Amino acid sequence: MTDFRPPESQLAIRGGLWSFQGRVSRAEFWAILLGASALGLVIGLLSSLLAVLGGVGVAIGGIAYVVTFAASIWVGLATQVKRWHDRGKSGWMTLINLIPIVGAVWVLVELGFLAGPKWANPYGPDPTG
Repeated sequence: MTDFRPPESQLAIRGGLWSFQGRVSRAEFWAILLGASALGLVIGLLSSLLAVLGGVGVAIGGIAYVVTFAASIWVGLATQVKRWHDRGKSGWMTLINLIPIVGAVWVLVELGFLAGPKWANPYGPDPTG
């Protein structure tokens, strides 16, 4: 019997969404970013629909929204850190987000469009290979 292990890229999405260790590819970065955005939109719409029910609906919708928002922040930070790792840089580079406008553009270009090295670096093996 053979031991089936999915490729590293699949492991990053399945088991490592919450982890700040390792690397993710640009494709995984975009998939997680767009997935979290879509989930936030759906939860926001459901929260608005629940508000029609009155007090209980507002409370349930608000709790669902806050929990989803907090989880999205954590997963987003973990994904950014792993993407910085793929670029061969420290996860502390995530703090560039705190620079108004320039930081967001820098992060978008570097993490969303520039490829990481095709070889292993101190943060792990190439996530695409």
